[in-house]
Amino acid sequence: MSERCDLLITNLNVATMDPSIAGGYGVIEDAAIAVTKGRIVWIGPRRDLPGCTSDHIVDGEGQWATPGLIDCHTHLVYGGHRAGEFARRLGGESYEEVARAGGGIISTVRATRSASAETLYKLAEPRLRALMAEGVTTVEIKSGYGLDLDTELKQLRTARRLAQHNPVEVVTTCLAAHALPPEYDGRAEEYIDLICEQILPAVAREQLADAVDMFCETIGFTVDQCQRVVDAAKKLDLPVKVHAEQLARTGATEMAAKVGALSVDHIEYISDADVRAMAESGTVAVLLPGAFYTLHETQVPPIEKLREAGVCMALATDLNPGSCPIASLRLMMNMGCHLFGLTPAEALAGVTRSAARALGLCCSRGVLREGLRADIVLWPMDTPDQLAYEVGALKPTKIFLGGSDVTAC
Repeated sequence: MSERCDLLITNLNVATMDPSIAGGYGVIEDAAIAVTKGRIVWIGPRRDLPGCTSDHIVDGEGQWATPGLIDCHTHLVYGGHRAGEFARRLGGESYEEVARAGGGIISTVRATRSASAETLYKLAEPRLRALMAEGVTTVEIKSGYGLDLDTELKQLRTARRLAQHNPVEVVTTCLAAHALPPEYDGRAEEYIDLICEQILPAVAREQLADAVDMFCETIGFTVDQCQRVVDAAKKLDLPVKVHAEQLARTGATEMAAKVGALSVDHIEYISDADVRAMAESGTVAVLLPGAFYTLHETQVPPIEKLREAGVCMALATDLNPGSCPIASLRLMMNMGCHLFGLTPAEALAGVTRSAARALGLCCSRGVLREGLRADIVLWPMDTPDQLAYEVGALKPTKIFLGGSDVTAC
């Protein structure tokens, strides 16, 4: 490390989330962090800090630092709302019944298609800002409420625009295989043709997506249809993710693991064989307790089996208008512990290092370590356990994105 750095943070405790450091949080007490050109160039006990000066020195005042939080599964660009469906489900209708009656995803498709790009931006930005206020520095945003070429591109362009005007990293995912649009009723194979032959190539040409996702479910697409989307994505050098086994076991997880998917998301109904396949492939299990809670589900993902197999478990909001209209990743940490049985340390890993891996970004963020990007959040707490325990009042005091202070932005 050179004698000068761009940013020096001292007098703090650090939950590095580095698995090479003993303990669930990878703690360094009474620590210092030096940053140059947006990356961590030194981190360790303050007493071992080599001679270093900086024009920007931050006194951590004994607070805790964590990696910037990462929401690795959202659908936050959409038109309209579905509050009426919320009331219907409270009255006893299931998510599947609402969807088959013309509600669900298709109702949001109609609203999103009719909304202008400017309207979509104005609706989405407050949702994004709510996540950022909780210390989220990286957000994945999916399309999937267009289901035609023009609207899918409109959603993805809006997501890219959000990143241009807000101090946050946005990762975009094309989810054109989210539902069957009404104009293709009874012609699912033809719609898959449209995705593979027109939508994905157009998205790739404009470099609008970092990955491709698909909804492989009883009310979505079959494994064979999703395999076609996977094959098309691979030809375009786009990694894949899969919504899998949320409502029933379909075999989607097994397929996803075989093709080396970054993640499978939801996975309430996965089998023992699916768990083994994920462990072998390194595919991340993305847990979405907010959707589980909103839909009053009862089938809990097999957390202990995933834990025993060494499968990385990420947590995300699934922020969307139907099954989880909740813009709080911190609440998902709490739900992950209460509803799914995660430990507080597993919950924080789920929104940092495991979430980074689910987005293919584990080489750049998710852990506080020399050489990685300086996405750092300071918290006024006594123990990192408080992040999953206390929701609402505990807020970041400082947020650094690539070493830049974006707290007040």
